[in-house]
Amino acid sequence: KTLTAPRRPVSLRLMRALMAAVIVFLGGFAIMVLEIIGARFLAKDFGSSFYVWVSQIGVVLAALAVGYFLGGWLADRFQRFSLLAWLLVPAGALTMLVPVFAPRLIDAIVLRHPAGRAIPLLWQKLDPAIGSCLVFLLPCVMLAALSPFMTRMMSRQLGHVGRTSGLVFAISTAGSIAGVFISGYVLIDHMKLSSIFRMTGALTIGLGLARW
Repeated sequence: KTLTAPRRPVSLRLMRALMAAVIVFLGGFAIMVLEIIGARFLAKDFGSSFYVWVSQIGVVLAALAVGYFLGGWLADRFQRFSLLAWLLVPAGALTMLVPVFAPRLIDAIVLRHPAGRAIPLLWQKLDPAIGSCLVFLLPCVMLAALSPFMTRMMSRQLGHVGRTSGLVFAISTAGSIAGVFISGYVLIDHMKLSSIFRMTGALTIGLGLARW
C-alpha cells in the first residue's frame, strides 16, 4: 500500500497536465485557422489586397489582447474549469454559423457605398477591418481567454507561475504555428471555406465540453 498509494495522484496530475496541454494547443490552432481562413473569406468581397491582411491580423491581435485580459480576470474571480464551456461552446457555435450570417454583414458593408463610384481610400482600408471585427473578433476573444485561464488553474504554487505561464503560452504558440501551415497548405487545398469554419467551430465546442 505504501508503494502504490503515491502513484495514483501523480498519474492523475500527469493526465490532467497532458489534457490541458492538448486543449491549449488546439485553442492556439483554432485561433490561427480563423485568422488565415478568415482573410481568405474576407478577400472574396474586399479583394485580396494588403489592407485585408492588415485588418485581419490587427483584429486577431486585438482579440488576443482582450481575451488574455478576460481569461485572467475570470480565472482569478471564479477558478472553475467548467466556466470555459460557457465561453468556448458559444464561440464554437458562432464559428460554425459564419457561412450563414457573415455574407449578410459583409454585403451591408460593401453595398452601403454608392454604385458606380470609386470607394474612397479610407474606406478601402477600414471596411475589411469592420468586417473582420463583426465576424471574427468575438470567437477569437473567447479562444484567447483559454491560455491565461489554464495558466491560473495549473499554477497551484506561486513559485511556479512563471514556468507554468511560459509553458502554456509556448504550447499555445506551437498550436498557432501548426494552424498557420495546416490551414495554408492543407485545408484550403482540400476543403471549402464553409467546411473549414464548421470544423473549427466543432473543435472549439469540443474544447469547451472537455473543460466541462
